[in-house]
Amino acid sequence: MSVNRIWAVVLRHFYLFPKSFDRLTDMLYWPIMDIVLWGFTTKWVQQQGGGGGIQNVALVVLTALVFWQVVWRTNYEVSVNLLEELWNANLVNMFATPLKPIEWVFALMTIGFFKMFVSVAVGIGAVWLLYSLNIFSIGWVMIPYVALLMFSGWFMGFLGASLIMLGGTRVQTIAWTMGFLFAPFSAVYYPLTVLPSWAQTVAHALPTTYVFEGMRSVLLNGVFSWEYVMKSLALGLIYLIAAICIFLWACEKSREKGYVRLQ
Repeated sequence: MSVNRIWAVVLRHFYLFPKSFDRLTDMLYWPIMDIVLWGFTTKWVQQQGGGGGIQNVALVVLTALVFWQVVWRTNYEVSVNLLEELWNANLVNMFATPLKPIEWVFALMTIGFFKMFVSVAVGIGAVWLLYSLNIFSIGWVMIPYVALLMFSGWFMGFLGASLIMLGGTRVQTIAWTMGFLFAPFSAVYYPLTVLPSWAQTVAHALPTTYVFEGMRSVLLNGVFSWEYVMKSLALGLIYLIAAICIFLWACEKSREKGYVRLQ
């Protein structure tokens, strides 16, 4: 692999970023709107409940919302960046260069990390300014949780990108639906126990579930579980490596059949 080629792909997207209203909207506008809507809703629920067992509901829900942005952003950047190459009829040109698919994979992961960092920082700031709630109250455990959610977002993104690489733009809706396919089973906004038994079985196989369950345990009970972290790490790495391998296989299959058919 060439670090220079990876960095060249990253720079290409960074140069376009300040001049693209679509990119700015995706990274800043939608996360803030979600925080505004969910924030006032949970504040109202909290007021109606009169404190007690749900007095921390706003902080729990908004923290989950910001954490979900990590998954969504890293997933979204992989699939949509592939789609942009297809929409611009640039995929053939790109792979006509010495750029290797694995180098492109690392470039997309780097771009996703940068945009995720900005979105999360904006989200944390919005939660503090609008509701005077400090997500950093979760403490240092926020760092491993964010890292684990990035692995999950990347595996979802490369899984979706694999399908797009095989099916082309006619299956482009996968870029927006793949992440939400896993959301109901990840117990993002509610505890795992509210799911039916069959759904809990699925949830236990997802790395995201252990992060959100662990986050609620810290915020509500002050208890940090290393068991959740290790389970999420193991599943996340397995799924990420498998998804990247599937994506590289899909790239090779599409190369044999011709990239032009995808556009």
